[in-house]
Amino acid sequence: MTTDPSASFEPHRRRLLGLAYRMLGSMAEAEDAAQETYLRWHETDRARVDDPKAFLMTTTTRICLDVLKSARVRREEYVGPWLPDPVTDTAALAPDAQTELAEDLSIALLLALERLSPLERAAFLLHDVFDYSFAQVADALDRSEAACRQLATRARAHVRELRPAGAIPARPAPVTVDPKHAELMSAFITASRSGDVDALMHLLASDAKVVTDGGGKVAAARNVIEGAERVTAFLTGVVRKGWTDDLSVRFVMLNGLPGLLVNGPGGLVQTTAFELTDGVVNAIYIVRNPDKLSHLQTSRESRLGYDGRGL
Repeated sequence: MTTDPSASFEPHRRRLLGLAYRMLGSMAEAEDAAQETYLRWHETDRARVDDPKAFLMTTTTRICLDVLKSARVRREEYVGPWLPDPVTDTAALAPDAQTELAEDLSIALLLALERLSPLERAAFLLHDVFDYSFAQVADALDRSEAACRQLATRARAHVRELRPAGAIPARPAPVTVDPKHAELMSAFITASRSGDVDALMHLLASDAKVVTDGGGKVAAARNVIEGAERVTAFLTGVVRKGWTDDLSVRFVMLNGLPGLLVNGPGGLVQTTAFELTDGVVNAIYIVRNPDKLSHLQTSRESRLGYDGRGL
């Protein structure tokens, strides 16, 4: 092992960020957790560490569990629906594992994880996503293997119940928007801006929903909008009141879902991710909370995609 703490830490950074983001749903908090892990690594007698990867993953897991304890009150007091921070570069958070859920950073999964207890979340992620043995999970959580199996089993059942059918990706998440999805989103934008109710209804599943996260800091719906008719009325009303000629959109992948970055004169205004099935929209996830968009403002990915001005 190199004596340089940075050189021995960097090969693990992506994995640690991926674990922390899945645990916390926040890029800022995930980066803080990874940085805190590095500081502890720097202060550790590294020559006595037999397995640096296990040490760093365990450290990050425990830091995240501490963060979740302190975040519980904040989540309970959160204004309106909560959504995870949107990410465009899912490869930067890959776990380097071959599990069924390794490539899944979907909003549906992250929302399901949010419903689990912190220990259930940790056990599930370490075992089912990062491919850790239950002996390793037990060391990380300071619990018995039997207890960790129970935690993971309960978590797995909840995740299957909460995620939509067919949500598990069959292949690695794409990095660019499929042309067919781009065409559907273009039609969706056009119908929304023109107020074409019939066209919008045709593009929506009957049980479609809209989830908007403004965090109480910007205008956003305080409740989930459910049902095609209510979603159509909501979208046409929002566009009629809020769309201006100085807004533009770009097509990008958000958490592995086709989506849009909406930019205004001052920068990124919101992200919109679309959950699609059989050519219709099942769910729309809109993040407007500026705290959750700041990490995308200067990222290279936020400048990529198809120019949607004029749609």
